[in-house]
Amino acid sequence: MDPRRNAPACERNRDPILAVLTEVLPREGRLLEVASGTGQHAAYFAPSFPSLRWQPTEYDGGALASIDAWAAASGAANIEPALVLDVTAEPWPFGTLDAVFNANMIHISPWRTCEALMAGCGRHLRSGGRLVVYGPYKIGGAHTAPSNVDFEAWLKGQDANWGVRDLEAVEDVARAAGLLLQRRVEMPANNQTLVFERA
Repeated sequence: MDPRRNAPACERNRDPILAVLTEVLPREGRLLEVASGTGQHAAYFAPSFPSLRWQPTEYDGGALASIDAWAAASGAANIEPALVLDVTAEPWPFGTLDAVFNANMIHISPWRTCEALMAGCGRHLRSGGRLVVYGPYKIGGAHTAPSNVDFEAWLKGQDANWGVRDLEAVEDVARAAGLLLQRRVEMPANNQTLVFERA
C-alpha cells in the first residue's frame, strides 16, 4: 500500500511558491522544512536546489512515512529522512541552518507555535539566513479577501486557538527573535509568502 498522503492544495500552490523560493533561497547549505505535512512540497521543491540539503520535519510522527515516500518518488538525492519536530520544544536537534521553510502552519496551530518558530529560527539560522513562510494573513488588522473571513470562522470552529494571524503581530515576534521582514509576496488564493532574514 502506498503510504503517500495527498493534499490537493499542495498541487495548486507549489509552482507559485517555487517561483519565490528560486529567488530567495541559497543555492547550497542546509534547509529545515518545519511542518512538512504530506511531503509533497519537499519532493517538488528540493530537486530545484540539488546542493541544498532539505530536512523535512513534522509534529505528527504518523506523517513521516508519507514524507519519505514522496521524497523517494521524487528521485532527489538531497532530501534527508523526515524527523519529528515539535517547534515548541527546546532545543531543536539541529545546528546552524542556512534557511527554514514553513507553509500553512501558523494559522492552524496555537499562537505559541508561531512564537516558537521565530525563536527557533533566531537561534539556528546563520546571519543572513532566511525564513520563508507561506499562508494567509490579515494586513492592518483586515482580511485580504472575504473568503478569508469564512476561512477564519472555520478554523476557529475547529480550535479556538487557531486563526488567520495579523501580519504585523507575526513581524513583531520575528523582530524580537532577530528576524527582519525583507519581502512580502502576494500569492494566489489570498495567501502571502513572507521572507525574513536573520540579522
